[in-house]
Order: sequence, then structure tokens, then C-alpha cells
Amino acid sequence: MKRLTLAIAISLSLSAHATDLRSAIDQAIQPVMAEYDIPGIAVAVTVNGKASFYNYGIASKESNTPVSENTLFELGSVSKTFTATLAAVAVAEGKLSLDDHPSRYMPQLKGRAVDKATVLHFGTYTAGGFPQQFPDAVTNDEASMLAYFRNWKPKAKPGKLREYSNPSLGMFGHLTALALKEDFADAMQQRVFSPLGLANTYIRIPESAMPNYAWGYDKDKPVRMRPDLFSQETYGVRSASADMIRYVQANIEPGKLDATLRPAVASTHIGYFRTGVMTQGLGWEQFAYPTSLENLLSGNSVDMLSKANSTKRIAPQPESGLYDKTGSTRGFGAYVLFVPEKKIGIVILANKNYPIPARVRAAHAILAQLEN
Repeated sequence: MKRLTLAIAISLSLSAHATDLRSAIDQAIQPVMAEYDIPGIAVAVTVNGKASFYNYGIASKESNTPVSENTLFELGSVSKTFTATLAAVAVAEGKLSLDDHPSRYMPQLKGRAVDKATVLHFGTYTAGGFPQQFPDAVTNDEASMLAYFRNWKPKAKPGKLREYSNPSLGMFGHLTALALKEDFADAMQQRVFSPLGLANTYIRIPESAMPNYAWGYDKDKPVRMRPDLFSQETYGVRSASADMIRYVQANIEPGKLDATLRPAVASTHIGYFRTGVMTQGLGWEQFAYPTSLENLLSGNSVDMLSKANSTKRIAPQPESGLYDKTGSTRGFGAYVLFVPEKKIGIVILANKNYPIPARVRAAHAILAQLEN
């Protein structure tokens, strides 16, 4: 009888917690959707290895299809964490070194200013000051890309400035593919997506998955990303909240992965450069834990995103803290956050590019509930 009473008490407690969590997520998400006129949002959370899903609104205004945990969203720059994972796999296989210079794989860059930077610098936005996007004159072909990097003039020596940049991270992914001697998208599918069990995550979406692909919205017009130079490496992944929370769980407990992925995923948690309150690793951005909302907003601020900031190289070290990454395309906005030591994580995917501070505030409110 006592065991039955205890079981009932535990069941009621879990039910109450689930109700509180649903209420907290509703209160965090619904006002944001209303304020920014977001058609749909998929939220996934994980606590101690158990995932829960909360879906809001529609994936397409045209078909009125509801959002589900299988709806495909554009991840924007959250894709960079996958690129970092692929690079880490290449390092684990001995095919790439973070200390390599680009001319090892691109001899056309030998002797140029860009060749003073290393693979690590490209992967941490510290090569010397690349812009956030390629100039309009750079077209989506190899000759134009090579000309750009051959003629690039740095603002500072490698390791002195952090300037968030698609050309920088794109080169990081490009060098990884050259080191592997594989097409980038194929390598990602075979070495990262499939081994992690991400069956609904793509760079190239197959026709069979297109019905699950949400439409993004920009000024009420349906839009989807278009391919561009280094788009695959920097913002080209499409995924669903069910897969993304599985990815977060792999990052929370990489020790459960196979012999190749285990050290690779763990190595993306190592911090190399500190800028303000944020430590830059490969793909993921890191904060001491517990951290305040103000720190998260600072680390994800416009200044961090669009300006060159002085940075300091630190001894490579895993941060026992909070990891996050934002991502945006023209019609989509994403945010991912997790805390390994607490075994908690959050994924928020939306089919509108709404302000990053609103994403951070919503996730922080949900995090507070998960911490209880």
C-alpha cells in the first residue's frame, strides 16, 4: 500500500511539473508570436534525457499546415555548429589540424595575408577581421571566392579580433571538406547527420521530405533560403525540433556516442577565445553557469554580431557552463541552448526572422522553469 501511495505521489508530482512547464513555455512563446506576428514556432526541451515537444501555429499560411516536431525549419547559423562537428570529426580522423594554414589545402593562397591565419582562427572568427557577409561583387563560384581570399586585407593579426563572419566560418567548412576530400554536403550527411541518428536533417532536402518543409515569412511573403557562396557551410541546414533536441542530447552527453563522434562532439565544447562575457568555441558560444539574462543578451547582442571586438586567447578548456547559438535566414529564426551539467536543453525554431533578444528572453524564461 505504501509503495502504491508513493507511486501515485510521484505520478502526481510529475504531472504537476509537466503542467507548470507547459504553462511556462506558453507564457514565453505566445506573447512573442503575437508581438512579432510569427506564423509558427516549434519548441523542444530535454530534461535528464527525456524530450518534450510544444508546437504553435502553422508551417504554411497557404496550406494552413500545423507545426509539428517533424516540421523542417531553416536553422540559419545554428548550422555552424554542425560544420564545427564535421571539422572535429576530420580532426579526430587525423585528416585536419586546427593548426593548419589554408595553403595546405588551397596552395593558391600560399604567401597571401590570409595564409597567416589557421583553421582554428577561421572557425572562431579570429582570422583578422572578415566582414559578416561576402561583398556583393563576390559571386557563387570558385574563381571569385579565390580572388576574394587572395586579395583580402586583414584589420589585425590573427587572434586579436573576433568579428562574426560567414566568409570566415565558410572557409573553415571549405577547408574541412578539402581535408576530407569529399563534397561538403555528402560528408555532413555521412559523418554527422546519419551517425547521430538525425533522419530528418538535411543540407539537400529530398523530394520525399519537401511536404514537411515550412515556409518562412518576410513581410508576409513566403520565402525560403537561396544557395549562395558557402551557404551550405554557414546557414544551409534544415531540421526539425525532434532531430534538434536529439542533437542537443548528444551534446549534453557525448560520452554515449560512438568512438569517432564522442571526442568530436566533446571537442566542440572547448573554448579558445574570450570576448566580454562570452567564450568562443567551435560553433558553440559559451557562458559561465549560472548566467544572467543580461549576460546572454550581451553575448548575443548586435555589437557581438556585427562589429569587430577585441578578444583574448585562453588556454583551450572545456567550459562547465551554458552553450548556445542563434541562427537566422530571411524567413526563419532559431535558438538553441543547453547546460550539460544540468542535463537540460532548449530548441526554439520559428518560420520568421524575429529579433534575437526576444528569442533569448523566451529561452531564458523556459530555462528558469527547467532548473526547478
